[in-house]
Amino acid sequence: CEYTTHGHCGVVRNGEVVNDETLEILGRVAVSQAEAGADIVAPSGMMDGQVKAVRGALDSAGYMDTVIMSYSAKFFSAFYSPFREAAESAPQTMDRSSYQMPYSNPDESMREIELDIKEGADIVMVKPALPYLDVIQRAKSLFKIPIAAYSVSVEYSMVKAAAEKGWLDDKKTVMEILTAIKRAGADTILTYYAKDAARWLNER
Repeated sequence: CEYTTHGHCGVVRNGEVVNDETLEILGRVAVSQAEAGADIVAPSGMMDGQVKAVRGALDSAGYMDTVIMSYSAKFFSAFYSPFREAAESAPQTMDRSSYQMPYSNPDESMREIELDIKEGADIVMVKPALPYLDVIQRAKSLFKIPIAAYSVSVEYSMVKAAAEKGWLDDKKTVMEILTAIKRAGADTILTYYAKDAARWLNER
């Protein structure tokens, strides 16, 4: 989305995101990343069939061992706004509700995860993390595959802003949040607090 003029995660035509045309582009992007040295590619567009398209493109180009971490349960969420402002990637028209998961329907997210696994995903992602601990836990119990969780920009910004006002202890709050995400079942956590958390863990 950061590299499109319209801010959507695929080709847009006549006011709609065109799923199938986007898949071929995602395959080419993944191959270019593998050629540049990426060990893992992470398609995040929530296009139907994106893992199959990426896996096929990578295998055809000789990158059979390149890992796919799919953003399988990426929710239509209000928790992305600081990132979208920083990356200038907010949609110029429409929103992303037609291809991201509705936050009221965890059953659909389980179906999406299952489909991505069948298409060849090696790791599946739940995004955001903190408001979806139940989804992480459910995915971990249902699927024998590494589960990643993305603690997104609002999760970071809320804590940072409150800490700056003296309303909470930054370190204690972050470590409690990250522990909760891990406790829910995440094998990997992506967080803007990664460097701070690593330092705090080493201080123990």
